[in-house]
Amino acid sequence: MGCFQSKVAGPLPPNDAAALPADNPADPEAANGGADGGDAADDKEALKRAVPVFREFALAELRAATKGFSADLIVSESGEKAPNVVYRGRLDGGRLIAVKRFSRLSWPDPQQFLAEAAGVGKVRHKRLVNLIGCCAEGDERLLVAEYMPNDTLSKHLFHWDKQPLPWEMRLRVAYFIAQALDHCNAENRKIYHDLNAYRVLFDEEGDPRLSSFGLMKNSRDGKSYSTNLAYTPPEFLRTGRVIPESVIYSYGTVLLDLLSGKHIPPSHALDLIRGKNILLLMDSSLEGQYANEDASKLVDLASKCLQFEARDRPNIKYLLSSVGPLQKQKEVASHVLMGITKAASVLPAILSPLGKACSVMDLTAVHDILLKTGYKDDEGAENELSFQEWTQQVQEMLNTKKFGDIAFRDKDFKTAIDYYSKLVAMMSAPSATVFARRSFSYLMNEQAELALRDAMQAQVCMPEWPTAFYLQALALSKLGMETDAQDMLNDGATFEAKKQNSWRS
Repeated sequence: MGCFQSKVAGPLPPNDAAALPADNPADPEAANGGADGGDAADDKEALKRAVPVFREFALAELRAATKGFSADLIVSESGEKAPNVVYRGRLDGGRLIAVKRFSRLSWPDPQQFLAEAAGVGKVRHKRLVNLIGCCAEGDERLLVAEYMPNDTLSKHLFHWDKQPLPWEMRLRVAYFIAQALDHCNAENRKIYHDLNAYRVLFDEEGDPRLSSFGLMKNSRDGKSYSTNLAYTPPEFLRTGRVIPESVIYSYGTVLLDLLSGKHIPPSHALDLIRGKNILLLMDSSLEGQYANEDASKLVDLASKCLQFEARDRPNIKYLLSSVGPLQKQKEVASHVLMGITKAASVLPAILSPLGKACSVMDLTAVHDILLKTGYKDDEGAENELSFQEWTQQVQEMLNTKKFGDIAFRDKDFKTAIDYYSKLVAMMSAPSATVFARRSFSYLMNEQAELALRDAMQAQVCMPEWPTAFYLQALALSKLGMETDAQDMLNDGATFEAKKQNSWRS
């Protein structure tokens, strides 16, 4: 499935502590597995299964995953104006990823970049958006991380649509991010660059996670802060250096965001705190839906974190001991608190007969439709593949195609795979339909991963062909990846509607 071993770091051994979430003795959730329940050992095993081994990607693989770094797939909140743009991508195999593309002048030494990325890639935790790979080819420097589908803390605090972020969820963010920083600290990654509300993202369960991108500098020049200077630690302004205590200061600015629901300069916030004007600091959209005592404790912690002298700030263990006891609704799932609807199996409004058959996994109907459609969707062909000249080689190709089509019609899918595989090797220009038929044949032989690969190859041949997306949905469903399958059905329906609209016009 396009997975090759990293040139930087080999697979982590099963007992490598860096690959797993650390058990934190000071963590009050350790006994019950955290705010979302479960067992610590289960968390470790789940993380091992869910997060791929860090590896080096080929540029072509990431280019394909992001559709040529399409502007439509940019997920950075500043869009193309961001200094280092982040894209949403999908790997061969269906996994969604986030790809951070550094500016062309960043990290001129590829070995330095690869070594730094590999180090960060070893830091794994359920509270981190884990780094799963990197790429350094030519002028390109790219980081690859898990994809988080539910936006950033910035979006939920400052640009919310339906409801403000509930108070209990804000407390959970403060706690989970403290857990992430504590783990990074334990892994000797004590510097986190530019901790802010954009660095906190929400996973499919609605749980907040800290981006692993912040464990690397923005570039080789040592730039550590891209946000407004009013929010940077005083020692950075004085010396240009970041120290572990700088991370505590930045954590304090995140606490201010959580308290106020807006960007508020630390100096102004501290003036309000000293003047006992805490109510002026609190987010009015909460409408008082919080315990005053808990709010006062969080304000007090923010004040301690924002001390001018680094030595006067608390350490990370103190953060944990302060925000841990404030968690009052640990049994309530994050997506429930946030009002996020988890990915539901709701069909798109418009699905072709093939899309509907794939959505309900009616393989007999899928086979019938593929037979009736034939090769008419292939560019430049009506009912037959077109060839320029009749040579013995071309005749052999036509015979191979014919025998493959007969086997496909007769549901002899193993034979169909053999003939279509020979045909793919013989043809100078690949056929989307051949890949589609072989994909279905693989499905019927319980080879879902190979079926997915061929369906993606069909999409490469014809990027907006609904059939390719529907077959990917079918393969993803077979692999148990229902959310991704639903995405593929939606994409297929979108291109179906686009095609119909073009016919009408």
